[in-house]
Amino acid sequence: MLPEYASPSLSGEKFTVTYQVAGDEKEARARALEICYEQTVEFPADLTPKNINDSNVGQIVDFRPLTSSAYLATISYPRECAGEELVQLLNVIFGNTSIKPGVRVERIDLHPQMLAGYRGPRFGRQGLRDLLHVEKRPLLCTALKPMGYPTEALAALAYQFALGGIDIIKDDHGLANQSFSPFKERVQACAEAVRAANEKTGYHSIYMPNISAPHDQLLEHALTAKKLGAGGLMVAPGLIGFDSMRSLADNDELALPVMSHPALMGSFTVSPQNGMSHFALYGQINRLAGADITVFPSWGGRFSFSREECSAIVDGSKEAMGEIASIFPAPGGGMTLERIPEMLEVYGRELIFLIGGGLHRHSSDTAENSRYFRNLVEKM
Repeated sequence: MLPEYASPSLSGEKFTVTYQVAGDEKEARARALEICYEQTVEFPADLTPKNINDSNVGQIVDFRPLTSSAYLATISYPRECAGEELVQLLNVIFGNTSIKPGVRVERIDLHPQMLAGYRGPRFGRQGLRDLLHVEKRPLLCTALKPMGYPTEALAALAYQFALGGIDIIKDDHGLANQSFSPFKERVQACAEAVRAANEKTGYHSIYMPNISAPHDQLLEHALTAKKLGAGGLMVAPGLIGFDSMRSLADNDELALPVMSHPALMGSFTVSPQNGMSHFALYGQINRLAGADITVFPSWGGRFSFSREECSAIVDGSKEAMGEIASIFPAPGGGMTLERIPEMLEVYGRELIFLIGGGLHRHSSDTAENSRYFRNLVEKM
């Protein structure tokens, strides 16, 4: 055993993480105990100094069966283990344990003192409604695609979408800084197209470019986008990092709504026994990291999310988290106009309908398709 050294006393304030752990009761308990050490001291229990063992190591505070082969283990951690930063919080929540099979993060419950340290979404649901001048109906969103279209073609699409009353026109996540549509050129053209359409219609549509980029270009991309007239920013935290998204959301010079795209995050949630729950990842963590909108593939589309998993994301987007605002769920991934009534029944009115390719199937007139989309939603 290592020698003991006096360490500053801790506050006694704890936060908890609930994990699903696989196995029979004995196996699951052993896994839960491993998590307690792996996520804190990462040191053999029999060699850990007693004072560290007593103060810093996670503690199992609840353990109950979920199925015959899985248990829910709630583990509490000292607030100080997470420091005062999102990066270390995520490390304590899952860190090394994410490499091990048979463990899944189900939910996170932070101490009020910790929640107070996170700004969360700058706009949230009500702020976005105010920005877009939409009082009650669901918001409407579509994506500029396909990759390979030149800038002038994407800008023409943006104009038609805005002319038809789509609230949010975003880049597809595949649009970056490619030769066929360079970032600055595309942002300038599409932002101008949306502004011109708004002047004609009186609507308040916004363009949200994809600013996911190498770290040393990220803030420059964001500031450039705002300067050129973008009304919001889309990022993929699976690509740029959750704390990078948080830094953009917290930046008062930017002060723009942020949309979180799920690119590269699928492997966190596609396994029922590993990774993270839809509730925790697309709901809770996105909110902590400042997203105003969480995009995810809806059930019934071309991805594998179930109706229950999508409902869990909606729950995570609004469940009480101190003063952190609720955010808009934006189900997409192969959605069609015909499914709007069904989606409304499942998701409620506090959502963003995200329809991309399906919006082009109604007719060959993009603006008319957009008007049809808006009228369909407004009548419900």
